[in-house]
Amino acid sequence: MPTPLPPDAMQPRPVAMKPGPHGGDGRAVARALGLDPALVIDLSASLNPFAPAVTPLALHALDQDPHLLSTYPDPADATAVLAAALGTSPERLILTNGGAEAIALVASTMEAGFVVEPEFSLYRRHLAAIRDDAARWRSNPSNPLGVLAQADEHAAVWDEAFYPLATGRWSRGEDESWRLGSLTKLWSCPGLRLGFVVAPDPVAAQELRNRQPRWAVNGLALALVEPLLAGTDLGGWQRAIAGLRTDFAAGLRHLGFEVTETDVNWVLVTSHELRLRLAAHHVIVRDLSSFGLEGMARVALPRPDQLDQTLRAFAAIAP
Repeated sequence: MPTPLPPDAMQPRPVAMKPGPHGGDGRAVARALGLDPALVIDLSASLNPFAPAVTPLALHALDQDPHLLSTYPDPADATAVLAAALGTSPERLILTNGGAEAIALVASTMEAGFVVEPEFSLYRRHLAAIRDDAARWRSNPSNPLGVLAQADEHAAVWDEAFYPLATGRWSRGEDESWRLGSLTKLWSCPGLRLGFVVAPDPVAAQELRNRQPRWAVNGLALALVEPLLAGTDLGGWQRAIAGLRTDFAAGLRHLGFEVTETDVNWVLVTSHELRLRLAAHHVIVRDLSSFGLEGMARVALPRPDQLDQTLRAFAAIAP
């Protein structure tokens, strides 16, 4: 059972609850409420609930190579092993400091882009201009709606951060487009910062490398690519996520909540001030008002060991 909050913390402070442009703010909310962050379940960031534990792998990598943090990183080996997993050539692959850098780098090569809302806000942030006649940027599955694109839909830039978790495959394989990935989401390691770009061709990839700061991806992150790939089970994860999503949605509906299932590792819940009310019960969700979706929240799937506690929090505020 979750530890009860002290009486003076039962009413969340508005500054802590104000939704920002991104999720993953569970620790900040915990600090603002005077809570131990370990007591908070952060469902505002949509991470893989079945990812392997990263910390033991990181400690092992540091033990195996004592100089890992005292030498400049070289991405060549990690790029080669990831390219093999993706089924592309290392010449077309650029490892990045998270999916955010992947977006920023590709945006820097374009004068403008076209975005259909609701859509992930970093595209607008990094594109120099938004024009209806410009190259289409889109997430697949769409973020925040969580819907996979149809086979006959096309884009110049596909952000496939959640595609493996929705389909059990790395990519839809549209070679003429830019394809962006977030290993942060796949391996549930947002503090490690790992992403990538698959360019349409080696020339475009080299142009991107020329724009990227040197040593953008740290040595520890690079050292973990191979062991994390060894523990990756895209098909198994996709099936487990689908089952957990069904169970989670059913549990929420049983409590009286209006739930929209998605194709990926979150559900949408329509409920007034859900973020504000759940925070008093140690659960943080992503309010979607910044997407123009008032009264709706994106709720990431909890890990299986967090499911009961999460449902108890929802039960405490059930309509």
